[in-house]
Amino acid sequence: MTSELAPPPIHVVGIGLDGAAGLSASVKHLAETADVLVGSDRHLSYFPNHVGDRIRLSNFNTAIAQIKQHPPVSCIVILTSGDPLFFGFGRLLLEAFPPEQLTFHPHLSSVQLAFSRVKLSWHDARIISAHGRSLDELIGALSQGVETIAVLTDASNSPSAIASLLLSLDLPSTYRVWVCENLGGSNEQILEVQDFRELQHQTFAALNVVILNRQNRNEAVLQALPLFGLPDQSFLSFSDRPGLMTKREIRVLAIAELALQSDQIVWDIGAGTGSVAIEIARLCPASQIFAIEKTAAGVTLIQKNADRFGVNNIQPIHGAAPQVLEELPPPDRVFIGGSGGNLEDILKACMAQLAEEGVIVLALATLEHLTQAMTSLKSSAWNYRLLQVQIARSTPIAALTRFTPLNPVTLITLTRP
Repeated sequence: MTSELAPPPIHVVGIGLDGAAGLSASVKHLAETADVLVGSDRHLSYFPNHVGDRIRLSNFNTAIAQIKQHPPVSCIVILTSGDPLFFGFGRLLLEAFPPEQLTFHPHLSSVQLAFSRVKLSWHDARIISAHGRSLDELIGALSQGVETIAVLTDASNSPSAIASLLLSLDLPSTYRVWVCENLGGSNEQILEVQDFRELQHQTFAALNVVILNRQNRNEAVLQALPLFGLPDQSFLSFSDRPGLMTKREIRVLAIAELALQSDQIVWDIGAGTGSVAIEIARLCPASQIFAIEKTAAGVTLIQKNADRFGVNNIQPIHGAAPQVLEELPPPDRVFIGGSGGNLEDILKACMAQLAEEGVIVLALATLEHLTQAMTSLKSSAWNYRLLQVQIARSTPIAALTRFTPLNPVTLITLTRP
């Protein structure tokens, strides 16, 4: 009676740019004495005296087939970079072999080394692999204002391409950037940049990690501001929700719909960061703007932004609409950017208190709020018009350019019958 031979154990060894010297004595001995050593040309070169068989790992599927077809041996060692189970071959090996046949010996990953070199905590960092992938995940993280990001790059999505992306996006946050090259090797290099333009035309080693860390707003962004249409990144914003504001393009259209005049009373309901109120205050210094916000953090932020832009005709109001509106002077213009779930009641209160020649503009981002507003308006005699805004911003993708859409918004402009 014959028994089937047990498959040989496979040891998956993570290795760094310091080669065999960076391995523990026991793991180094495993690689030196393995019957079969599998790895890239660079990895195999770290063991020039290995006398067993070698399988060059240039194509994963081919190498796996060679391993499976190899005559029976006692031990196979596969060399791979860093931690095999961190964006490495580990996942694919677990699909190709039974887990009990595999033993992993991780090395420090490039991301661990990168954060240790720049001396930055990374327990809550977003790790993004752009290696053979698009930059969509990075665009999403940047738009959300994720505090700490590490990007594994490739030849197309290089540090230069990432710099071009950062320059093209109207981000709610500013970032400090490090490019960490050849980590653990004798030619390791760490480059820190404050101006992304410095990276656009530079070339870097193939092995690099890009780290981005969100910074406090730089006062330099306030220099040479336009009279109208302030960049989103010029505003202080919520630290946990940096993208939560009326975006520049929507802000410009909404203010145009308000048809502002000098010396008016303006309500900005659900003011958030105060971006709309500040635009109006700069355009109409003789007007009085009441920025209504239900959160204390928002009220503080509105005042900080008002001080930041040097406008003194904004009065932040802490309270929930519509109750707090009863204490305010009747408005000539009303912008409703947030309703806190009280849209119908807020709209009724604004319609009741609006001056004779007044205008109300609502910015609605959901179908439910649009339905509520239209139900109220159809039962009234008020004049209204709708403007559906669908805007996309250009985004570089390697050497090409595409459009990334913003969330669609519907603007409703109301006037008395």
